Amino acid sequence: MNALAVAASPRVERAWDVLAGVPDPEVPALSVCDLGIVREVREEGDALEVVLTPTYSGCPATEVIERSVLDALAAAGLGPARATLRRAPAWTTDWISAEGRRKLREYGIAPPGAAAAGEGVPIRIVSRRAAPPVPCPRCGSERTERLSAFGSTACKALYRCIACREPFEHFKPI
Repeated sequence: MNALAVAASPRVERAWDVLAGVPDPEVPALSVCDLGIVREVREEGDALEVVLTPTYSGCPATEVIERSVLDALAAAGLGPARATLRRAPAWTTDWISAEGRRKLREYGIAPPGAAAAGEGVPIRIVSRRAAPPVPCPRCGSERTERLSAFGSTACKALYRCIACREPFEHFKPI
């Protein structure tokens, strides 16, 4: 917390701790906080308000995430609570925490590069530059090839490592 930030109440701090344990329904190795979906937690009167930004506007897991967040807060005795969806600014893979990137790699999914820093190539219909190599999350080799633009979900692509010959998914930078 920076020097200008107002200290969070114990209830808000506890809510953040609880939400850090709520798994993403599509990549359960990550919490909704690891993914950067939880943007803010604040007290509004006697209720907690949790601000969520879905990974994309048509994400089919949005309602499940909202329900999981509210259920977790209720189970921890932190209710009443409500979730608010904030779609602007749009979610970006830059919001995935360092811990989340580590967890993705350990789960066998290559994490995205930082789109804002130019390390990753954001999803585009027509690419104007060559994509940087995607390192294999198993052996670390950059000798990989994309097999399909889409993996198990629209936000992932399917790759294969030429060195260890293992397939893996890559979380696309957006």
